Amino acid sequence: MIIYLHGFDATSPGNHEKVMQLKFIDQDVRFVHYSTIHPKLDMSHILKEVHSHIRTSDDKNPLICGVGLGGYWSERIGFLCGIKQVIFNPNLHPEDNMVGRIEWPEEYFDIGSKCSEDFRENNKHQCLCILSTVDDVIDSKLSNYELTDYYPIIFDDKQGHKFRDIAVHLPTIKKFKAEGKI
Repeated sequence: MIIYLHGFDATSPGNHEKVMQLKFIDQDVRFVHYSTIHPKLDMSHILKEVHSHIRTSDDKNPLICGVGLGGYWSERIGFLCGIKQVIFNPNLHPEDNMVGRIEWPEEYFDIGSKCSEDFRENNKHQCLCILSTVDDVIDSKLSNYELTDYYPIIFDDKQGHKFRDIAVHLPTIKKFKAEGKI
């Protein structure tokens, strides 16, 4: 089972394309929709949905993945649920770059402070990060700097922020889902 979390643009046609591409790894791909506007409510909702999906699946290696804001949530929710994560161009600091786009961006800071102090240290080997070198929204160099001590990082020179085409990464994601390593 693969659980897919969309980014800030929930209605982007790229979401459907990524879900269809992920089906090459596992036919059981589940899309979790959330509002993107109210972080604390989003976290509660996503956590409840992911727990429900895990409970109703017999997959011994479930995976959660997301792009941008979905990558932010995938990393945290995956950690809390004890499942592997694949994050594409994760929005690591929505409390800074979502000001004016969501109701309470400061709630992201609050959410971050409530996670385990060293959650990334405790999450090592559970997350794979794929960054675009041509991301027009988030600086992939800063994301690499922040995540490289914790997760394997793969760079993509072709895709933009929304990662419309993930096909080239499917074999790596499949191996990571099955074996926990790349």
